[in-house]
Amino acid sequence: MAEKYSYEEIYSELTKILVSEFEAKEENLKPEADLFEDLEFDSIDAVDLVVRLQQFVNKKISPDDFKQIRTLNDVVIAIQNLL
Repeated sequence: MAEKYSYEEIYSELTKILVSEFEAKEENLKPEADLFEDLEFDSIDAVDLVVRLQQFVNKKISPDDFKQIRTLNDVVIAIQNLL
């Protein structure tokens, strides 16, 4: 049984990952921040982020679940829907 995380817990972990592993500036991390436009992600970064989030939630994340994701808020909601 997957653990249930609150929006805040997932968002907090997401921002930690983005700062520590993707060198994102914390002041740029807002729920509406676009991964590709604002944080200059490319497809490899997106895959790396999915891998890190899988470790956090201990669940497999399908690449299809991430196709529509643009913002940090989208990421959190996708993770919540998965759990």
